[in-house]
Amino acid sequence: MNKPHTIPMTDTRADVWLWAARFFKTRSLARQAIEGGRIDVNDAGCKPAKTLHVGDRLKISRGEERLEVELLVLSDKRGPASVAQTLYRETDASRAAREAAREQHRLVGANAPLKRPDKQARRELRRLKDQR
Repeated sequence: MNKPHTIPMTDTRADVWLWAARFFKTRSLARQAIEGGRIDVNDAGCKPAKTLHVGDRLKISRGEERLEVELLVLSDKRGPASVAQTLYRETDASRAAREAAREQHRLVGANAPLKRPDKQARRELRRLKDQR
């Protein structure tokens, strides 16, 4: 049996690749992120239909998370997460910055109260306010 001849991809749309690489759950969310200016390609803004090529650098902002990745493989098919992770490589600087931000968030979060004040704590707060 002859297998169908597959031609390697030379380019793909930015929104399709971001969806296939599992940065966003739907193409629509990827498109919204691009239109919102949260995606940069080679240090310039882009549009959803921008053509991506192997070797392009993408800066991706998702909430508090900032990623800088290099595109290794093009794909327009969404597969398992293990396959999606082979499509790109995160830069060392990006990984270090993410770890530093995670550690900072952990340290700041340790001082924040985990719950609302209970009755006793509310009374104590009122006493402190009245002393002023």
